[in-house]
Amino acid sequence: MGNTNGQVVAGGNGKGNQLSQMEEPTDVLIDKETDSLLICDNNNRRVVRWSRRSGTTQGEILINNIHCFGLAMDDQRYLYISDTGKHEVRRYQIGDKNGTIVAGGNGQGDGLNQLNDPYYIFVDQQQTVYVSDNENHRVMKWNKGAKEGIVVAGGQDEGNALTQLSLPQGLFVDTWGTIYVADSWNHRVMRWPKGAKEGTVIVGGNGQGEKANQLNYPMGLSFDRHGNLYVADQRNNRVQCFSIE
Repeated sequence: MGNTNGQVVAGGNGKGNQLSQMEEPTDVLIDKETDSLLICDNNNRRVVRWSRRSGTTQGEILINNIHCFGLAMDDQRYLYISDTGKHEVRRYQIGDKNGTIVAGGNGQGDGLNQLNDPYYIFVDQQQTVYVSDNENHRVMKWNKGAKEGIVVAGGQDEGNALTQLSLPQGLFVDTWGTIYVADSWNHRVMRWPKGAKEGTVIVGGNGQGEKANQLNYPMGLSFDRHGNLYVADQRNNRVQCFSIE
């Protein structure tokens, strides 16, 4: 906090598939239990774990041969991974190689039991899985054990109306079930209250650009405990912080 320089905690040894390298990592989370980083090493089609202890020079492979994009972990330390190759989300116990399908898994498509490029995921305390279903321009909610999902944002074709999304990415759901989503190709972040038919723009929405009130293909998003919103503003090569009313 407040630093002008960061430090490398994983990778940083050029692009590659050695255990000391990564290629286009797309998501990361902290496993407090093992004080390590779990990373979706996208182009290497694997999930890796890097210890946060100083002196760590390489990671270990947790899961191989998976087109992973997004990661989430629930309170019971189950790991959830979105697979853009199989258009599904699986839940794993740490150390387990196979996992169980918890969303999608019925081929690529736009049916309620299907996904089309599931990107980021969010899991709540009830093990409900929320997925930014990128190519379907919608956010899906899969209750625990459900055979199909519910559209909770977008799903009205691609567009920039308040009822629509365009290639949504980063995702966060608060304790009231309000959804925050990076509406990437509309260069905005939207908030969808639980059960709402349309969202409101809370950040950006002022065209593609690099001004403080603009975004350029936003990807990831997260909140801190003070309610500040952090947005990975992809093509502006920056992370922005916004205080949300």
